[in-house]
Amino acid sequence: MDFQTAVRTCLKEKYATIDGRARRSEYWWFFLFVFLCNLVLGIVDAILFGEAQVLQGIFSLAILVPAVCVAGRRLHDTGRSAWWLLICFIPVVGGLVLIWWFIQKGEEGANAFGADPLATKA
Repeated sequence: MDFQTAVRTCLKEKYATIDGRARRSEYWWFFLFVFLCNLVLGIVDAILFGEAQVLQGIFSLAILVPAVCVAGRRLHDTGRSAWWLLICFIPVVGGLVLIWWFIQKGEEGANAFGADPLATKA
């Protein structure tokens, strides 16, 4: 999956869909998109509003639902429930555990959360 496809999938096709599975490429390309947008909006905010993060705040609110949904689908791909996202509330350790799970290869074949996304595109 390429950058444009991942962003289109997360923002258009599966905006609020947590069902199913997301490949590593879908998750990480979308993560890069969010990071780059926040970087650009941070610069624009600094130029227009000084220290106020107006545009970044609006963007963050708009992107919250698809970001949580793609993270949940990514966990589904590794065989874990999306409820594991709540582990991020454990300082430092929770975030590190999530990153470790996000970089893991997904389960081969179908699992309890759906068909293998790599097998369906072959």
